[in-house]
Amino acid sequence: MGVLCRWVSLRVLAMANLEQELKDRTKRLAVDVIRLVECLPRRLSPEIIGKQLIRCATSIGANYRAACRARSKADFIAKLAIAEEESDETLYWLEVLQELKLAEEQSLNRLHGEAEEITKILTASGKTAKQSMTKS
Repeated sequence: MGVLCRWVSLRVLAMANLEQELKDRTKRLAVDVIRLVECLPRRLSPEIIGKQLIRCATSIGANYRAACRARSKADFIAKLAIAEEESDETLYWLEVLQELKLAEEQSLNRLHGEAEEITKILTASGKTAKQSMTKS
């Protein structure tokens, strides 16, 4: 195998590892959010906020997985944009819970930090994909 082939193989492997890592992180975030919501007080507003939070937090990973299976670059960008929007919405609902002091501060901070990192990754990936699409 030539040097170029080895380099390409290593690059493809690294990209596959990053893809799997983000799949794992988005699923872990969804599971952790579900666990958090299960511990919220059983009153009207926490239940409504909890349902919204579960919807958007679980949608991040689902849409990212869909993007990974996109049929075109445009489809990839569109699905990635949905995942990014859902991630940003997750941040919003976590901030609402934080302001209302409806959950443990440490858990909320951890989840918020992870959702923020995922949002940044998705945003950067979308920008890179858009730039590469305009170049080709």
